Amino acid sequence: MHNPSEQNYIQQLSIDCVIFGYQNKQLKVLVPKLIFKGDFWALPSGFIYQNESIDEAARRILEGRTGFKDIYLEQFRVFGETGRSSRQFLERLVELNQGDLGAERFNNQEFEWFTRRFISIGYYALVDINKVTPQKNNIDESIDWYDIKHLPDMIMDHHEIVARALDTLRLNLDEKLIAFNLLPETFTMKEVQELYEAIYDKPFARNNFQKKILDLNVLERLEKKFTGAANKAPYLYRFQRS
Repeated sequence: MHNPSEQNYIQQLSIDCVIFGYQNKQLKVLVPKLIFKGDFWALPSGFIYQNESIDEAARRILEGRTGFKDIYLEQFRVFGETGRSSRQFLERLVELNQGDLGAERFNNQEFEWFTRRFISIGYYALVDINKVTPQKNNIDESIDWYDIKHLPDMIMDHHEIVARALDTLRLNLDEKLIAFNLLPETFTMKEVQELYEAIYDKPFARNNFQKKILDLNVLERLEKKFTGAANKAPYLYRFQRS
């Protein structure tokens, strides 16, 4: 493991990524659990090299967690409150892991580097959860999808970051036509409605919703999805990318 303080990173600037997925009618977030003793969860995060752009750094971090490059990714907010610091959780982490961290992994220099006030640039990503195999890094015990209503107790202000990402997703959903990034290539209108209901956390009237989506003129209607059931088979649709 290379100590971050010794890398060519921009000082006191970080990136936090909210990676959204959708499965079983639930909006989900990808969250790693840190490998150290104690229950420490944190959003996928990283730092920015001096010779790369902020967007390049975000895509590098995202690819390292999902294995994919071509994913919808958007910057949504900067988090820079004066009291924003990792000192409280790091002091607790060090207390619980004395003797296990190793001098080469976490010395006084690293502690000082990490506990300075960091300004974090928030990004959110939308992925087809069925195509992604979450990737751990060298400080993760595990990484998994969690329902957005039942997230683990994350460090620092990471719950606020998720909340702000969700607010932005809702604002951009129709204007930028981004919801379809969470669905497989083909889908039924019912599946689109269930996705919207999961994102907004409220039901929609079926007829009004279907008209609204079809009026966007961005879907290609395909063959019917035959399920073998007695009821009328629904049509499949595909998003027409420009």
